[in-house]
Amino acid sequence: MAFRSAVITFPGSNCDRDMAVALEQVSGTAPHRVWHGDADLPDGLDFIALPGGFSYGDYLRSGAMAANSPILAAVKKQAERGVPVLGVCNGFQVLTEAGLLPGALMRNAQITFVCRTVELEVANSQSLFTGGYESGQRIRIPVAHHDGNYYADEDTLDRIEGDGRVAFRYVQNCNGSSRDIAGVLNAAGNVLGMMPHPERAIEDAHGGTDGRALFESVVKSLVDA
Repeated sequence: MAFRSAVITFPGSNCDRDMAVALEQVSGTAPHRVWHGDADLPDGLDFIALPGGFSYGDYLRSGAMAANSPILAAVKKQAERGVPVLGVCNGFQVLTEAGLLPGALMRNAQITFVCRTVELEVANSQSLFTGGYESGQRIRIPVAHHDGNYYADEDTLDRIEGDGRVAFRYVQNCNGSSRDIAGVLNAAGNVLGMMPHPERAIEDAHGGTDGRALFESVVKSLVDA
């Protein structure tokens, strides 16, 4: 069964090609490239990715304008049908602004752009995105963001932690995120938002391959289903 995926590009996306290359390398099939102004997604998709970058120059709030792009209505419909959706960095911001994930991404606590490889702990290895890892495993993934400080009120944080919806945590918090949260799942488990960039850690030339298992986990869970 061929793996059918799509990468959404917004004005200001700069990691869409990285995401597309990662998906093709792992799945063997090039993803569809979808412009944010399109109203529809290709039929029969197995996976949708919202990549990193600076959609609309991060005007208003990061991801706020992109969350109102025409294609997001179609993404929401597919997410509600159970199609897996991954938002990385700016994609995570878009997912929170669109209401597909709880919380918000605020300016980094240090008010500086953070660009380095960080250590993460896998908090939940039971999702379709994290099945290739062990719970508690530590991995190294690059980050590059100015607005990656994850915030939610205490009741929301308690709920998502109690439901096992924290996918990744920072071992050393690089941006001030509440409870060291680096990645969050929706209630159904088919939408993941994360600030670190797994697509930048899938081959040795990147300096590490710890991100590859995320994509392999998604492909395996869908192809074997």
